Order: sequence, then C-alpha cells, then structure tokens
Amino acid sequence: MKRGLSAVYIAGFLQGAAFVLIPALGTTLRSAPYDMSNATYGMLYFPEIIGAILAALSAGAIHKRLGSKGLFRLGALINAIAMAFLVAAFFSTGLFVVLLLLAETLMLGIGFGLTNAAINRAASLLFAGAAAAAVTILNAVIGGATAVSPMILTGAQSWLSWVAWPALILLLWFVLLLFPLAEDTDTHELGGLRAWRRSMMPFAFAVVIYAICEGSFGSWANVLVSVDRHLPTATGALALSLFWGGMTVARFILGSIPDRFLSRRWVYRLAPIGMAACFIIIPHLLSATALLLAFALAGAACGIYYPYSMAFGVAAHDKEGTQMAGLLVGALMIGEGIGSTGLGPLQHFISLNQIYTFSALWAIPLLWLAWRNSRQHQETS
Repeated sequence: MKRGLSAVYIAGFLQGAAFVLIPALGTTLRSAPYDMSNATYGMLYFPEIIGAILAALSAGAIHKRLGSKGLFRLGALINAIAMAFLVAAFFSTGLFVVLLLLAETLMLGIGFGLTNAAINRAASLLFAGAAAAAVTILNAVIGGATAVSPMILTGAQSWLSWVAWPALILLLWFVLLLFPLAEDTDTHELGGLRAWRRSMMPFAFAVVIYAICEGSFGSWANVLVSVDRHLPTATGALALSLFWGGMTVARFILGSIPDRFLSRRWVYRLAPIGMAACFIIIPHLLSATALLLAFALAGAACGIYYPYSMAFGVAAHDKEGTQMAGLLVGALMIGEGIGSTGLGPLQHFISLNQIYTFSALWAIPLLWLAWRNSRQHQETS
C-alpha cells in the first residue's frame, strides 16, 4: 500500500461525514427546543462561503510554505475545531446555539477547503496514471460518508443523543493526525498569487453553479420531505441519505469504467441534463417512495460533475495543481453556501417547489462550461 493512501481516503470519509451534519440536523434544528425559522436555518450556511473563500485564497500559499503534509494537518485540525463547536452547541441554549453553529460552519468551510485541496491533489499524485479515476473514487468515498452520516446521526439520536456522532468524528480527526503521510513530491509547484491563472476561472464557475444545485438538493431534501410534505422525520433523513448514496454509487461506477469504454467528456456534458430533469420532477411528487427514488436519482445525476471538473482542471494546470484544487474546493463551498443559504430567505417570496422548478435552468450554463472545460482538457492532455 502506498504511503499516505489511508490518510487520504480516511480524511475523505471524515470530511463527508462532517459536511452533512447541519443538513442532517435540519428537522431537529427547526423543532423544539431550537425552533429555528427557515431563514435562520438557511443563514447557518453563510459562514461556509467566507470559510471557502479563505481556503481557496490560501491553499496554494500554505502548501508552498508548509508542504502537502502541513496543509493536510492544518485542514484536519480546523475540521476538529468545527466539530468541537458543534458538540458545544448541544450543551448550549438560545442565541448562543446559533452563534456556535455559525462558528462551526465557518471552521467547516475553511477545513473542508484546505483538507480537500490536499487530498484531491494527493490522490492525483498517488495514482498519476489514473488521476481522474483516483479523484472520482476519493469523492465517492466523501459522498459515501455523506450518505451514511445522516443515518448514523438518526440512530444516535434514537438510542442516545445526536451529539454522540459529531463527538466521535471530533475524536477521529485527532487520531488521523497520527497517520503517516506521503512524502512531498510536488516541491516545484507554484503557490500564492503567482499560481493564479485566468484559465482557472471557467472551472471555478462550473463548480460554483454545480454546487448551488447540489446544495439545493442536499441541504433542503430533509426539509422538503419532512416539513413541506409532512412525512416522518426518518423519511426526510432517508431522502438525504439516498441523495448522497446515489451520488456515491454513480462515482464508484463511473470512476471505475475506463475512458475507452465510456468517454468521461461525454458523461460530464450529459450530467446537467439529468440534474435539470430531477429539478423539474421532484416538485410534482407527493408519495414517500417517489420522493426517495427521485432524490436518489438526483444524487446520481450530480455524481460526477464536480470530480470531473476537478480532474480536468488539475490536469490543465499541473504546475498550479494545489492552488487549482483549493480554488475548486472553495468554489464548491461557495456554491453550497449559496444553494443552502439563499433558499431560506427566498422562500418568503416563492415556494421550495417553485425554486426547484426554476433551478432546472442552471443546466444551460453547466452544459456549456462542461463542453468548454472538457475540450480544454483534451487540448492540453
């Protein structure tokens, strides 16, 4: 086994598990004793945008100064701090709960950005001959964790308390710091302002728009099913798990098929059409079975757009690989924050069903950017 492989993929699992905790707690936070409104709950995601921007701006410079090991460990430590804030929120009341959760999402945005920049770049280097597949499988692990994390949280809530799961994730982040890491092999990479290229921006725009769609599905699946459709809380949690589960299965399958059998460029280009179809169909569904199936299909449709954007973007900017990875992880968090935060206040004016229907229009820029970015990759490979 290659040195550092375990650390990379375990970090991916922990990152996915931590990332989905606030969405998984959506019904809990909107019920007693918290009683948060849609707007307040949606604003919990806003600090992720700030954290993502900080991570995107600093990932390359931190890598240049501390190396890949330093970047990895700093990201893991900040993720642990995020989990500590979430655990502290359980033992708090009133306004202090909201403040702690805002601090949690800020730290999560920074930690997610730094850690994912480190592990996505590391995966592409560990399997240099199959970088796209390695990055896709890594993101499948992240997606798998986001799929099982809500179910573990629900189980903890039923048998003990929801705080048990984030407390365990907190402990595991500290344990991960003891794992061996791969030696730095990318010492000639550019970092900081010297690493920024205008050609990076189409990849970043693609990921921001994609992440708005992912956030619209992932962060509001629980609320749409459990609150808007008045179905059981467990059904809402299952819808969220099936969304991430569909994403994970798609990533494992598509990441494992060689490009000569199934063109990654064409799968990348077709994915936005699947997302649009799910946005159009979900508002018309009422039964639990239909909604669960639709969110699973939405996850499958979303599955490969981000990892393929990452793989194509890093391949096109090899000398700025960590900065490129940091930028795209930051773009992912910014889009997630917009999709999660923006939908709360927007529901004062139009319903969540209408928001989903209009969101199908995102497929237009996503398709154009996928076409452009995959052509650029073809030309530079």
